[in-house]
Amino acid sequence: MSLTLDEIQNFKGKYPKQIWSLFFSEMWERFCFYGMRGMLVFFMISQLNFHEVEANLQYGATQAFVYAFTFIGGLFADKILGFRKSLFWGGLLMIAGSLILAADPHQFFFLGIAFTVVGTGFFKPNISSMVGQLYKPNDARADAGFSLFYAGINLGALLGGYLCIAIGKGELLDHMIPENLRWNVAFGLAAVVMVISLINFIFTQKSLGTIGLQPGHPLAEVKSVPIPKWKEYGVYVLSLVFVPLIMTMVAKTEYTDYFMWAIGPLTLIYLFYEMTKVTPSERKKLWAALVFILFSILFWGIYEQSGGSLSIFAAKNLNNDLLGLDPNGVNNSGGAFFIIFLAPLIGLLWIWLNKRKIEPNTLVKFGLGFIFLGAGYYVLFATRLFANAAGITSLNFFTIALLIITLGELCLSPIGLSIMTKLSTKNLQGMMMGMWFLASAYGQYVAGIIGAGMATAKEGSTNYDALITYTEGYKQLGLYAVIAGVVLILISPYVRKLMQDVK
Repeated sequence: MSLTLDEIQNFKGKYPKQIWSLFFSEMWERFCFYGMRGMLVFFMISQLNFHEVEANLQYGATQAFVYAFTFIGGLFADKILGFRKSLFWGGLLMIAGSLILAADPHQFFFLGIAFTVVGTGFFKPNISSMVGQLYKPNDARADAGFSLFYAGINLGALLGGYLCIAIGKGELLDHMIPENLRWNVAFGLAAVVMVISLINFIFTQKSLGTIGLQPGHPLAEVKSVPIPKWKEYGVYVLSLVFVPLIMTMVAKTEYTDYFMWAIGPLTLIYLFYEMTKVTPSERKKLWAALVFILFSILFWGIYEQSGGSLSIFAAKNLNNDLLGLDPNGVNNSGGAFFIIFLAPLIGLLWIWLNKRKIEPNTLVKFGLGFIFLGAGYYVLFATRLFANAAGITSLNFFTIALLIITLGELCLSPIGLSIMTKLSTKNLQGMMMGMWFLASAYGQYVAGIIGAGMATAKEGSTNYDALITYTEGYKQLGLYAVIAGVVLILISPYVRKLMQDVK
């Protein structure tokens, strides 16, 4: 290993150099993930002939399992694989899933999705944990680093979210790709970028020092006995066993209900068990982390309408008055577009405020995230003011809502990744990061149910009635978000006591 952990963490300037390499690996993985996410509802309705209600529930189930499996991936990384091996194995599974979908997305849809779900679970929480380890505890630059890292996530989301569905719909490269192969190419593109991500990570490892090594490795920071090879291989086999289980549960959404009712309580029980083995000071920090996790469920439940109800809203109720762009493409990638430009600026803003000792604490940032989210949904409600008799409204005004919602996301999501690493003990970082994404799973699950409810209300109504139904629902979601933001700001002094020296 050419660098020690101290040498990595004692970097000069605003960002450690390793963050750029992790940035690019995450960017291409997010291209793959958001490319598929952007295609799900449209593909199910237009190609698999699903009803809108069914498509919303399937979307919610798929996304819920993606994020729920990050808890399992984080747990295996902590205990057996280490961050690096877990990430690489997850990437290989995502490539396999994308290639299966590229072969025949109509026949192997749920099989390919299942491989992608399990692969994302191994990849996603562990690269975030490695970013956290680039910083010393309480380094004020960590929030800025995660904001930059979040820009990488969204650069991938922007490219994948627009390009994949544009190719599948035939709006891009239609003269080069035969009509019957457009969706094959769209899914195959996700496999290509994941290969790039893994190749980049192979070279990245050389500059990571001891970060992400397998437990028991002679150079690992936390000394422990070597992991037996049979345990490592057992994880690989078990993850493949999960594939048909995930495939069945995603295909039949009632199984998702059973899973979501079980996984949350079981996860909390396991966390409480682990909390009995830490010091009182560490336990308080874990309680604080749990507050962030529980509130994030509500945030993602509201925010994640973008892949479900807003996808249908964009297709049926928006015009193309924004530079002639496709409304679905804007809905899939608009938020990512804004984050690319805003994330570094927000990160530098936190540093500027910190130097002047006026930076809001993390709870207040979370509260502001909810308030911006609520304001954005009120703007979505206001799109009805620009609608014509056919129920078609302004894409321009819709995009303003995406901008405001993005500000909310930037106050919460990258800060959430950062605070999980700060509040977690060293041997629980992967699990706590997984719990952060498990909260997202519950948000996705709730988002699918909300979207399905809106779709049910549309049956037998005109397109204008559908617009009114959707926007009324968005107004209610905006109200819930604002209330949650105010509550978070009010309780921030109490949670700060639990956080102790963590800022």
